[in-house]
Amino acid sequence: MPLLDFLDSQAVLPALRVNGKKQALQELAAHAARLTGLDEGTIFEALLQRERLGSTGIGEGIAIPHGKLPGLTKIFGLVARLEKPIDFEALDGQQVDILFLLLAPEGAGADHLKALARVARVLREPGLVDRVRATREKDALYAIMTELPQAA
Repeated sequence: MPLLDFLDSQAVLPALRVNGKKQALQELAAHAARLTGLDEGTIFEALLQRERLGSTGIGEGIAIPHGKLPGLTKIFGLVARLEKPIDFEALDGQQVDILFLLLAPEGAGADHLKALARVARVLREPGLVDRVRATREKDALYAIMTELPQAA
C-alpha cells in the first residue's frame, strides 16, 4: 500500500500557474470540488479559515493547506507543483512551490492529524522534493508522491 494512499492519480497538478496565495487556494478548491463532488466555495472557505489561524507554509518551499469538511466521507489529498514560487507567508519566509491539499471529514479527529503527519513525513524524505521540483509530468509526480521508500 502506498504511503499516501489517500492521493488519487487524478489529484495531481504538475504545473499549476498562480499569482499568489489566494489564487492558489482557489485553484486547489476548484480541483478538489471536481474530484470530491463537494462545493468549491465551501472548500475554499475552509482553507481560508485555516490560513487565518496561521500559514500552512511549513518551510523549504512547501505548504500543506488543510481543512475538515462536512459531506466528505474519507481523507482526500491533492498535490500541486507551481510553475513559479509564491509568497505563502511560510514559517521560514521562503516562497512556496509545492502544495499538498489535505481535506478530511468533519469528524475525522486523529485521522486528520495522522494524515497531516504522513504528508509532512513524505515531503521530508531526502531527495523527494528535488524530484518533485524536477518533474512536469502528472504520472511521474504521482509516482514520486506514492511510492514507498526503499528499505535499507
